[in-house]
Amino acid sequence: MANISSPEAPLPVGKVSTLIGGWIDRLGSVWVEGQITQLSRRPGAGVVFLTLRDPQHDVSLTVTCFRAVFEQVAEVVQEGSRIIVHAKPEWYGARGTLSLRASEIRLVGLGELLARLEQLKRRLAGEGLFSAERKRPLPFLPQCIGLVTGRGSAAERDVLENARRRWPAVRFEVRNVPVQGVSAVAQVSAAVRELDEHPEVDVIIVARGGGSVEDLLPFSDEALLRVVAGATTPVVSAIGHEPDQPLLDFVADLRASTPTDAAKRVVPDVGEELAKVRQLRDRARRHVLGRVEREQHGLDGLRSRPVLAAPHRMLGGRADELSGLLQRARRTLGHRLDHAESDLGHTLARVVALSPAATLERGYAVLQRGDGSVVTDPAQVTAGERLHARVAGGGFEVTAAGEG
Repeated sequence: MANISSPEAPLPVGKVSTLIGGWIDRLGSVWVEGQITQLSRRPGAGVVFLTLRDPQHDVSLTVTCFRAVFEQVAEVVQEGSRIIVHAKPEWYGARGTLSLRASEIRLVGLGELLARLEQLKRRLAGEGLFSAERKRPLPFLPQCIGLVTGRGSAAERDVLENARRRWPAVRFEVRNVPVQGVSAVAQVSAAVRELDEHPEVDVIIVARGGGSVEDLLPFSDEALLRVVAGATTPVVSAIGHEPDQPLLDFVADLRASTPTDAAKRVVPDVGEELAKVRQLRDRARRHVLGRVEREQHGLDGLRSRPVLAAPHRMLGGRADELSGLLQRARRTLGHRLDHAESDLGHTLARVVALSPAATLERGYAVLQRGDGSVVTDPAQVTAGERLHARVAGGGFEVTAAGEG
């Protein structure tokens, strides 16, 4: 600089800014650690702005990155987080400002671990492994429970004691495996597969007591999560305490806050069930008694009606009505018979009056020729012809005489 500038020949500001930019470009990408003191994410903007500060030396730098880079850690990064960025220094000559263009962001220590877990969580959620539709319901009363837990652990004791206290007849298939360390994932996965294939196991509980995030890492391992997701037997996750939430909690069919809670949610309480049975029985008894009382009340109401309270009254009334009808029928029939007898007498009188016998009774006679024909004209008879005369008392033969 001294060789190319002097008080008599100073460099322009623009030239100095260009030289600084050239030197910075030759620096290349670097890894930088610092604390986020300011974070700016504008909706719709493709670039995110951060201010990275070194608390020890009280120095700050502006960091920019594309939104896609920041989204990889967006769930676990906030103001105050310590991060490591892989960035290339950039000099903005027009303003004379220095910034870092980040191509990768990592959290320091535990933060980086949480970021990786968050990325895995988003990926598995995108595949539908956490969806409520794929979760299987637990059986109401499992006959046999598969338990995957550490040997002699408090989690094993809590599950067994609480489950048997609630339902003494419940049976267990226990698989004791390491629940932390390098072999935990493989052995827990193998135990889950074995119990899933067991024909008598109705539900599987994976249980472990509390611990640090690092201790619970096996229960966020992708291989184990896919084994649980592929099981046909319902799986209950009972890892740690209430604040602990490994990814197994999201894949399992049911998440229990503690191993004790798992026992309570998987096995019904025999006392509570007996109380429910008594309540239902009492409710059924009240319902039946109420129905009987309603029907009895209705029956009493029907019996209190006159027609049922004194049914003989109706019979008496009907008997009187029947007697009246019978008398009326008899009178009517008598009148009809009397009228018919009178008509018959009149007809008989007329018949008698018009009868030829009556005429004969008055002294008349009927003459019949030999062929049976009645003589109605003297010209029909010849002298000396034999005729039959019929009178009221009988008949006799006569001979016709000539005209006198």
